Amino acid sequence: MAARPQLRQAGYIREREKERDREREGERSPCGGGGERESAMDVEKVTEVAPEVDDDGRVRTGTVWTATTHAITAVIGSGVLALPWSVAQMGWVLGPIALIGCAYITYYTAVLLSDCYRSPDPVHGKRNYTYMDAVRSCLGPREVAVCGIAQYTILCGAIVGYTITAATGIMSVVRSNCRHYKGHGADCSQEGTMYLVMFGAVEVVLSQLPSLEKVTFVSIVAAVMSFTYSFVALFLSAAKFASNHKAYGTIFGSHIGGPGGVSAATRTWSFLQALGNIAFAYTYAMLLIEIQDTVKAPPSENVTMKRASMYGIGVTTAFYVSLGCIGYAAFGNAAPGNILTGFDEPFWLVDLANVAVVVHLVGAYQVYAQPVFACYEKRLRARYPEAAFFHRELALRLPGRRGALRFTMCKLVLRTAFVAATTVVSLMLPFFNAILGLLGAAAFWPLTVYFPVTMYITQAKVPRGSGKWVALQALNVGALVVSLLAAVGSVADIVQRLGHVTMFKTQL
Repeated sequence: MAARPQLRQAGYIREREKERDREREGERSPCGGGGERESAMDVEKVTEVAPEVDDDGRVRTGTVWTATTHAITAVIGSGVLALPWSVAQMGWVLGPIALIGCAYITYYTAVLLSDCYRSPDPVHGKRNYTYMDAVRSCLGPREVAVCGIAQYTILCGAIVGYTITAATGIMSVVRSNCRHYKGHGADCSQEGTMYLVMFGAVEVVLSQLPSLEKVTFVSIVAAVMSFTYSFVALFLSAAKFASNHKAYGTIFGSHIGGPGGVSAATRTWSFLQALGNIAFAYTYAMLLIEIQDTVKAPPSENVTMKRASMYGIGVTTAFYVSLGCIGYAAFGNAAPGNILTGFDEPFWLVDLANVAVVVHLVGAYQVYAQPVFACYEKRLRARYPEAAFFHRELALRLPGRRGALRFTMCKLVLRTAFVAATTVVSLMLPFFNAILGLLGAAAFWPLTVYFPVTMYITQAKVPRGSGKWVALQALNVGALVVSLLAAVGSVADIVQRLGHVTMFKTQL
């Protein structure tokens, strides 16, 4: 027993040497990859006698239930609010099929990705702490560059989508109060430019927090808020469905021409855009490896993560199908793009849900933005090692706060500029559904399907031309086609809407 701490310490030293090698190699990737988990340095504080220390010197206490909770929190987000509209574009047949189909693909590729946490052996191989580490270990540095570009582009796009959604939530609160006190026939249209700017100003302040670890509390509050507005939306939809005494909607969704119909072009673009919305709602792969890295062994991490993915995606799918179908039954083909905008009463409950949306997105913005900040700041510090702009820390003492608030001019200037840029883009593209569809299209194929499938084929050495290889490549090609079609639909919808709106004037 006395030799056990020494073996762990020796394993830790070997793992640290491997990690330094990965960090040196990762400097050629877009954002470093191997050094993304700054908390890796914290393991040096762990003593030899700590019984819970893993073979790489880290402490992991996660279980299948904590991993399931993380998975549900990672999947459920603002995309859930667009599901009834998405089902309305597809109808009673294709809508539920798309919801269940995307769920199955997400789960299947999550199973494949779980085996890539360790490489080359999924049980005894070297740990990969992040998604990009897994890509580097299985596929090489060139694929890491592609993965990094895709991942950080989607993060920036999600930030724009969150800003638009937050402004819509604030406008919905103002409108529901207006209609409650002035009557449902009153003109309560709202302009959201001021709310977009206000949201951006809040994010400028929060963006000065040092790192992702410092926004943990904000992230927890955001997760609670996401469950709050999701359940309120489901409750309100179920109540409206019950009051209608019948289910609205048609077999194939919105129809072309005639009373209440749309043009063939609009019908096509909306259908494709709905595919992107559903794909965005199941975004999960980007965070799976990071969640798996919190899990303790035994059993092996991939076994625990597969169970957590099954439970998490299963619960999420049941909730998504319920909200998508009940919302469609309540509104029919007239389902709004954001389901909460379809309700005015009870106004206090609608307001609660919309406030929860805004609070959730305040935190979600930072969860997505902090990795982007860390990415470019790390590269700039390495490129300009002597520049005071990137390295010199300034201290600001605030009344009532112990210690000084420390920051660099790089963080103050560049983070503020980043928030300002995303706010301007949000003002130019105030389209909730179109942005969600484009994000879903951009993320679904490369991050949810291509990289997990390709990494699994490489690591498991699936023979080229075998039945399994053909099936996996068919899934790969099918997902690529779906992503391209959804992207075309979303871009076409954005172009079409740009002809009917005034730039920098968001309205509800």
